[in-house]
Amino acid sequence: MDYNFSKTPSFSLLDEPALTFSSEDTSLDENPLRGLLRFGAYNGRTFADYTPKLRIATIAPASGWPRLRSLVDTIRTGHEASDRRAYLPAFPGFEALFRVPLVAGPKDVHIKWPDNLMELAPAGAPHERLFSGMSQAMARLDALHDQFDVVLVHLPDAWQKAFAVHGFDAHDALKALGAQYAIPTQVINDRVFNFRLKASLAWRLSIALFTKAGGIPWKLAPIKGVPENTAYIGLAYALRGDPKSAQFVTCCSQVFDADGGGMQFVAFEAKDPVADPREARRNPFLSRSDMRAVMARSLSLYLQRNGGHLPRRLVIHKTTAFKNEELEGVFDGLSTIPEVECIEIGSSATWRGVWLTPGRRNGVRSIPDRAPVPRGTVLVRTGDSALLWASGNAPSAALSGALYFQGSKSIPRPLNIIRHAGQGPLEIAALETLALTKMDWNNDALYDPVPVTIRYSQKLARTIANVPGLPGHAYPYRLFM
Repeated sequence: MDYNFSKTPSFSLLDEPALTFSSEDTSLDENPLRGLLRFGAYNGRTFADYTPKLRIATIAPASGWPRLRSLVDTIRTGHEASDRRAYLPAFPGFEALFRVPLVAGPKDVHIKWPDNLMELAPAGAPHERLFSGMSQAMARLDALHDQFDVVLVHLPDAWQKAFAVHGFDAHDALKALGAQYAIPTQVINDRVFNFRLKASLAWRLSIALFTKAGGIPWKLAPIKGVPENTAYIGLAYALRGDPKSAQFVTCCSQVFDADGGGMQFVAFEAKDPVADPREARRNPFLSRSDMRAVMARSLSLYLQRNGGHLPRRLVIHKTTAFKNEELEGVFDGLSTIPEVECIEIGSSATWRGVWLTPGRRNGVRSIPDRAPVPRGTVLVRTGDSALLWASGNAPSAALSGALYFQGSKSIPRPLNIIRHAGQGPLEIAALETLALTKMDWNNDALYDPVPVTIRYSQKLARTIANVPGLPGHAYPYRLFM
């Protein structure tokens, strides 16, 4: 048997995408945390002009107040890294990092709940009383909007019975209230108070708080081979109500600029009913007319952000296959865009890869390396599909230049990239996908397993499916982080 016929195509290696920390091309780094230390935040110089102090408001049971104060003190001060030392630098303290102090807002923006959940409202089930307490607190803070920037909301483990019941999710309900009042929130649970890795905790919370207050920690540097004026849309669907009998699809369309910024989304309730609920549970999709409407609204959102200028190229990501009627709706709604690509990004590929190095003895030609497949490895399978290892060894982002494998567990699984419309080298689509895994501003990791177009859209679709009053509006993502 000639095994050459069963060989896979040759692979290629993509460079680790660089992040930029200012409008100057010299402020670049592959490691987001190292870049923040070297250059400061992307809009750090202008942030202090409109937010000279980042003011914290709080909503918490009385017993949680001392621990919240201690948590804020943790973020204010510096900490040596005690985990992920190949990647994580020491945390310098919030003000040293972002050039603004982290302070408590005035007395009126600190709302003290009773420790007993059932005392939040005079009547109702536990989740109804919690929602009542959150609603009243957010309405009160809305009248004091000019006195704070971000709200810390402590939901203690003792109240867990109220967090999730059929048709209600406390986290999603709080984020929806925040969107209603344009108030960014940071949920704090008891695990945060007991988390021992102080540098990691401080990095994560600091980046999140800075972003929620309107800061921009970093953006993507220009990607080689990607045309200027490219934009990205992430689509995610959720079935409204009981999935077994759902008749309508809720769609979240997240719009990103070429540098991964922007991050505004449109919540859309499909008008056409689901013809086959079983098929919709497996692969939710939109009708041609609904997809046309989603694309038109998404494009309108981009035009508003970019002075009425159309993008030259628009790339659409989703996790499931594009149906023919969806593709028709895409091109109906984007007929004025010169280049449109529709990309399916699957994260459940059954493929695995092992990085081999030359053997040196006993006649062994190659042996598995101690490091996994490099992050950015691309294997083009056909003219319209490729495997991309978004997880893997990323030595250029390591502090010491040694190998760095995020998580350090298992054999990395590739993303399965399938192009349903568009043209050009698949390596470009893979490089964009790889770069967009670095744009999660709600994390301190080097990358997310999937691009931000997918991650944020999935999260938002789940939220708007649980909150009936939300669709029909455009929102900045920072209100849902």
